[in-house]
Amino acid sequence: MLLEKTTRMNFLFDFYEALLTDKQRSYMQLYYLDDLSLGEIAESYGISRQAVYDNIRRTEAMLEEYEIKLALFHKFKKRQRVTDQLIKSLSAAQLTNEEIISLVEQLKQD
Repeated sequence: MLLEKTTRMNFLFDFYEALLTDKQRSYMQLYYLDDLSLGEIAESYGISRQAVYDNIRRTEAMLEEYEIKLALFHKFKKRQRVTDQLIKSLSAAQLTNEEIISLVEQLKQD
């Protein structure tokens, strides 16, 4: 479950990073991408561990709100599923031309 949350936050961070403040970006990068502990981040900024924790939790909530409104990650996962299906079916030669066109049209929708 923790790995799933971390993976989701990494994706959301990738999609919405530009919407965050410099401090939010820095904390999220250090915590999720560089795998620093709350204590290590707090020490490097000269603030409390609780302040880092609060900022990261607020930023996670913001990222989830952005996803609810913009759905970039959801659309990405949908395109990945369609692409995977298309590749699998093409390699097995299981699709008609009409089915291939339909899958490509699904990719173009979002």
